[in-house]
Amino acid sequence: MSDPDFPADAITAPAGRRSARSGGRAARVAARAAPLDDALRPVRAGLSGGQYRPLTDADVLRIHEAALEALEVIGLADAPPSGVLAMTAAGAVQGDDGRLRFPRALVEDMLALAARDLHLCARDPAHDLDLSGARVHYGTAGAAVHLVDPFTGAYRESTAQDLYEAAQLAQHLDNLHFFQRVMVCRDIADNYEMDLNTLYACCAGTAKHVGTSFSDPSHVSGCMDLLHVLAGDEATWRARPFVSNSNCFVVPPMKFATESCQTMELCIRAGMPVLLLSAGQAGATAPASVALAIVQAVAECLAGVVYVNSILPGHPAVFGTWPFVSDLRTGAMSGGSAEQALLSAGCAQMHRFYGLPGGAAAGMADSKLPDMQAGWEQAFSTVLAGLAGLNMVYESAGMHASLLGFCPESLVLGDDLLGQAMRCVRGIDVSADALSIEAMRAVCLDGPGHYLGSEQTLWRMQRDYLYPRLANRMSPREWEEAGRPDLLDAARARRQAILAQAGCTVPPDLDRAIRARFPIHFAA
Repeated sequence: MSDPDFPADAITAPAGRRSARSGGRAARVAARAAPLDDALRPVRAGLSGGQYRPLTDADVLRIHEAALEALEVIGLADAPPSGVLAMTAAGAVQGDDGRLRFPRALVEDMLALAARDLHLCARDPAHDLDLSGARVHYGTAGAAVHLVDPFTGAYRESTAQDLYEAAQLAQHLDNLHFFQRVMVCRDIADNYEMDLNTLYACCAGTAKHVGTSFSDPSHVSGCMDLLHVLAGDEATWRARPFVSNSNCFVVPPMKFATESCQTMELCIRAGMPVLLLSAGQAGATAPASVALAIVQAVAECLAGVVYVNSILPGHPAVFGTWPFVSDLRTGAMSGGSAEQALLSAGCAQMHRFYGLPGGAAAGMADSKLPDMQAGWEQAFSTVLAGLAGLNMVYESAGMHASLLGFCPESLVLGDDLLGQAMRCVRGIDVSADALSIEAMRAVCLDGPGHYLGSEQTLWRMQRDYLYPRLANRMSPREWEEAGRPDLLDAARARRQAILAQAGCTVPPDLDRAIRARFPIHFAA
């Protein structure tokens, strides 16, 4: 079948020889070097996945039925009184044990009300996210407490300045489509000021969609004031909310996180999209069975769907099944494992089954540094997540030591890796032009017997093939003659070049006004 993300009329080119060439070789080289229109690029945000299906249709139905049974029989504990009121009014049942249980009919009714085909806004509309179908977007997250120096191996506490610079990098890395906090501002002791600076560091660094969280419900109001200032006013913010709330509304297994739920209610009423985040750890706070870990995550997120839509039907919410994996020998988290990759891909299938926008984690490395172990851990999990059609792939670059460390150079290297992952998501073009044997006839019967320099090769070399910015494809001899260039050195050089020209995405006058009104701790 033809590539649905690249219409035939956008890529059709002569398969054989042209009657006349326009311009000389220099003109053709210049044309190939010019930036391509987005529709012609080999990869871009929102390509459709779904080719990889670790679960059969029967498996998906069995997981769905088990999740519904868990909601009816086990239910969830510890909802705040406001949540109990809203959900019981919608049809949930509170037992004598205080747990809320969810009849099947209630879940189905709320799924019918839930928002689909979401469009998450960015401050720059060019970076808006289309979460319909199986469209894939890669981004960050993680809340590491350390910044990693890959040259010395040192781990030091992360700061607000580090977070701002990470956001600046993400702004200029094409294959990162959204940005969520990658580090905790460990240099800010006051929790409200930490939340405020986390939010502003992300927004000042990038005009892409931002995800944020709040450590206390009382912090939402002040942070919303900041967002209204950034947007221009509250009405403009509500028309295009460019920040979503990543909300750990449950404490697995099967309990609501009371304060996080209160925060979520405030965010919903403030017009902020929410990520319903269930982050159990298989073998610890989620079942060790990979399939049953998915069941628990799905059940918890279905409870979240009921919660959100009982507060405000149709409010934008992302189905955030984020089950993690334990190394069962030690109990330590293992984000770079094959089991983690399967969990995230399986969750993507469940999102698609419900027709809901979904997010999960992939790309986390257990390795402490950007080395070969990190490469394989990041590569197979991000590729499988993309091929499974996960709408939002969080923590996809830069994260090490099972989310304890963030490395800027690794984020830069991750841009190359994610580009290759997205190229796998795009798949193989089998349109009429791509399969026309005219290209073969022109070379084999009328031409030089090779495809170097053929019209189809020249046409497709930029449209079908993706070339890494940093990965080295030299021959050993060329590599020696070039002084044996090192990948980490190249990553550091690109990091420094981006930061040298990145600047602040907030206009200077507005930035000064924000700093006069709010306690901002980092320099722009």
